[in-house]
Amino acid sequence: MSERVTGRLVGVDVGGTFTDLVCLDPSAPGGIRLAKVPTTVANQADGVLAALAVAGVEAGAVEQIVHGTTTTTNALLERKVARTGLITTRGFRDVLELGRRTRPTSYGLTGHFEPLIPRELRIEVAERVDADGAVLVPLDEAGVLAAAERLKVLGCESVVVHFLHSYANPAHERRAAGLIRIAWPEAAVTAGSEILSEFREYERGTTAAINAAVQPVLRRYLERLAGGLAARGYARELLVMQGNGGTVAAGMAADHAVNTVMSGPASGVIAAAYTATSAGFPNAITYDMGGTSSDVGLILDGLPRIHAELDLEYGMPIHVPMVDVHTIGAGGGSIARVDDAGLLRVGPESAGADPGPICYGRGGTEPTITDANLVLGRLDPDRLLAVDHPVTVQDVAAIIQAKVGTPLGLSAEQAAAAILRIANDKMAGAVRMVSLARGHDPRDFALFAFGGAGPLHATALARELAIPHVVIPARPGITNAIGCVVADLRHDYVNTLNTPLADLDIGQIHRIFRDQEAQGRATIAAEAVEIERVEARRSVDMQFLGQSHILSVALEDGEPSLSDLERRFAAAYWERFAVELPEIRPVLVNLHTAVLGKRRPVPLAALAGSDERAATVEDAIAGRRAVWFEQAGRVDTPVYRRERLPEGAAFDGPAIVAQFDATTVIEPGQSARLDRDGNLLVTVRVGESS
Repeated sequence: MSERVTGRLVGVDVGGTFTDLVCLDPSAPGGIRLAKVPTTVANQADGVLAALAVAGVEAGAVEQIVHGTTTTTNALLERKVARTGLITTRGFRDVLELGRRTRPTSYGLTGHFEPLIPRELRIEVAERVDADGAVLVPLDEAGVLAAAERLKVLGCESVVVHFLHSYANPAHERRAAGLIRIAWPEAAVTAGSEILSEFREYERGTTAAINAAVQPVLRRYLERLAGGLAARGYARELLVMQGNGGTVAAGMAADHAVNTVMSGPASGVIAAAYTATSAGFPNAITYDMGGTSSDVGLILDGLPRIHAELDLEYGMPIHVPMVDVHTIGAGGGSIARVDDAGLLRVGPESAGADPGPICYGRGGTEPTITDANLVLGRLDPDRLLAVDHPVTVQDVAAIIQAKVGTPLGLSAEQAAAAILRIANDKMAGAVRMVSLARGHDPRDFALFAFGGAGPLHATALARELAIPHVVIPARPGITNAIGCVVADLRHDYVNTLNTPLADLDIGQIHRIFRDQEAQGRATIAAEAVEIERVEARRSVDMQFLGQSHILSVALEDGEPSLSDLERRFAAAYWERFAVELPEIRPVLVNLHTAVLGKRRPVPLAALAGSDERAATVEDAIAGRRAVWFEQAGRVDTPVYRRERLPEGAAFDGPAIVAQFDATTVIEPGQSARLDRDGNLLVTVRVGESS
């Protein structure tokens, strides 16, 4: 790997509370420029441009900008999407509403569900293709044009064409979409099979509907951002993070807008995989705690887990490949309250970026996890970011006492400690969901902690879960932005066969894999982004005949034999369930190819660049303060400035390690050292869960 930064690379990630920027700049002190500014919710582009200004980065001198955005995710969750119409096969108007016979409230007789596209905007036309791709009813082209005209009159700006079995034969969908684009050129048109060529009409339909609904929103946002960057001299292609952990040229991103859902969490996992593997921990559990939520993921053999099933909320399944991340509503801004039953609750409600926690001095009045950390001495009140009007620790403690302590009969310190305990329990549950619930022992992994608040809680979580090692990257608070810098171009392709292995033509499988790779290579070439090489990763989805759930099986190349497929599936099934079923026929459901344009490696040591290294570890101590720990109560604790720690520094807890973008808590009995890339490696004394 190169150890020299050869040009200015910028990664910028928009989170719920902060917009983070990292710029690898050979001319900057330490070779790096950083910025962390409040997210501008009304228009995220303003925050991105503000981050560039704060970091002192001239857009015209930047080689590449890569951007992770929450635009599409927020638009869906808040239902601030484009007015969208659906044109579908006659008789299937209500597929998006009928779904899978589930209910909004599993154990209740009542519930409310509002489909993304209302019924009056879902129009049927005559056409029919069977599951083998044979045309049963020709496409009614006049009906398509009439439906498009009606949707235009009804005020739609986006249209999705979703026909039955288009994964087997997309001809009708493509023809209908072409007719609409000619007759109604200003509309955003989505053909479902172009987004997902996979069976299951409901999931394919919702995925296409989501793409259509957010496509105009994302396009307008990217045009605003690209325009702002161009006005500041940026003349190259803007890259956008996708939920699959890869990037795509901004000019293509809106066409497949659904792929940018969850791009923020994905960028963090990509950075974690890149960094943890380099640090010697190819198996890691990623733990990203920001201001609004916490995201947990799993890395095996240096690769993030990718899945294609996400339920963003009830009735909104998204079936495109994306990094497997489990999210809970527990971030630094999560609000603590005592409910009507007298129980302490933490989250999922959040103070967000505005007004934020009480200690930010922007008018917040509800106690949060950040406020609890401040009262317990884990945060320095004089070094909090984005504080408008400083609030004293005593004032914050008084509010925690009034709203949490008094109702529970606790002191302010006890109430703050209880808030942390509840929050840590929720986070430990999320870690168990991605590890134990999937057959992985957390003790076999390192915990890779990042986000503005992750390092505050990581060592306590590791102790609770008996995880022996914690990795804190050089820049934990801006790791998602770093993920943007290190991510490769990526495009995923899926084709459904849904055929028993014994009935398959292996030549057809090889042809589909070749076609998928060729399509990916052509797309990457069209993006005109500098890369070092192109790689293809292939896998198949398989199940036993009669089963409803599938397993993903990785392949070494695109020309497997039938016996190889059967052997690999049996091994994957045994690993997951410890069961052999030789009497049941295996079925090959889907073929996947991920085509990656590998970008130039990024030297991780540059991210830890500092011109302030002290001669000894003791010289890096900036002061001491009384810090509360679960095992020992208040302890007089040294506070290290991370940028002052010398290379290879080693020290024992208790300790606080403070830096620009995060604060790390090292508990009594734990030890820490800096590795060659500037990661802080913490060894946890396991077996002491409280």
